[in-house]
Amino acid sequence: MRFDLADLSLFLAIVEAGSITHGAARANLSLPAASERLRDMEAASGVLLLVRRQRGVEPTRAGDTLAYHARLVLRQVGAMQAELSDHARGFRGRVRVMANSAAIAGCLPARLGPFLALHPGADIELAERPSPDIVKALANGLCDLGIVSDAADTSALSTSPFAVDRLVLVTATNHRLARERRVAFADVAGESMIGFDGALQGQIEEQGERLGYRIRPRIRLRSFESLCRMVADGAGVGIIPQFSAQRARRSMPLSCLRLTDAWATRKLLLCWRSQESLDPLNASLRRHLALVEAWSRPHSATSNA
Repeated sequence: MRFDLADLSLFLAIVEAGSITHGAARANLSLPAASERLRDMEAASGVLLLVRRQRGVEPTRAGDTLAYHARLVLRQVGAMQAELSDHARGFRGRVRVMANSAAIAGCLPARLGPFLALHPGADIELAERPSPDIVKALANGLCDLGIVSDAADTSALSTSPFAVDRLVLVTATNHRLARERRVAFADVAGESMIGFDGALQGQIEEQGERLGYRIRPRIRLRSFESLCRMVADGAGVGIIPQFSAQRARRSMPLSCLRLTDAWATRKLLLCWRSQESLDPLNASLRRHLALVEAWSRPHSATSNA
């Protein structure tokens, strides 16, 4: 027994109109064509679907059953077509993304905005985590995409370049180093420091220990903007991503010095589970975020001029 969508639409039109003639007109078919289709449907099903009367037709019990299922099928097809149209205009769904503080404070928001604007049906659940925690979350299926430092062990994940994260020293404009363009961490590790309440501060303190310094920030702040504000007031110096320093300099008096140490230049990686094929929305966001050639090129030296 095979009924196509045109057969089901015609049968419903006839049942609702109570007339083969009127049903054929609703389906944009001639009366002979509609009658032939109806005969074929009854022959294929092996049952009588309509009772022909002088003033029209009525469905049999089998016809009522067919009409019920025809409505379900056509309603489901309509829903499918509506969702496919939504996908044609933009993906629908939610992507769970975890990123380290450097990515969230840097170029990630500028990349996510255009994607969300292009796909009104898509949502992104964004969380800030240290890079090692993001790797574990991906492995445990707690997020779909991650952005981590290349210092993290991503050997079990698939990765692609995302951006280059450069750390800089920020000082007040009247600081003794304010007119310098670059500086080694060893020359500033003993300075009074304003700390960031995140994974970056742990890396800074670890590098200080290697040089024999016990770095204890005067205060730890949860945002790079707050850190820069305190540095601009002369409370100490700070080490933050270059993206954040450049943004802060637009609204407060700061000097930025490039750190010359190799560890201060970090590559950020976009990563996902190797064994899992991403759904279309996740895969589209991954491709979108990987288009960062401009950010992957080395930045010019930060100037204090």
